[in-house]
Amino acid sequence: MDAEAKDPQTHAIIGAAMEVHSTLGPGFLEPVYQEALAVEFADREIPFEREKELPVYYKEHRLACSYRADFKCYEDIIVELEALSSLSGI
Repeated sequence: MDAEAKDPQTHAIIGAAMEVHSTLGPGFLEPVYQEALAVEFADREIPFEREKELPVYYKEHRLACSYRADFKCYEDIIVELEALSSLSGI
């Protein structure tokens, strides 16, 4: 069984991200990639919410702070973008 058959949603998200990367290439800041990925998700009809605020829990206590995900796709897949100038050992 191939990867797409195992998880078609993740496969679709990764495919969209790879298209953005191959089209834009390196060198842009994260907001450019985020905007392009939103366009790609819409073109591919991947359901998403952008800049989605999510609650954070610690030992069953909801914290006052929250987490803001770059994208939430298909109701339960969190997508975070990172634009790097180079890879490091960290």
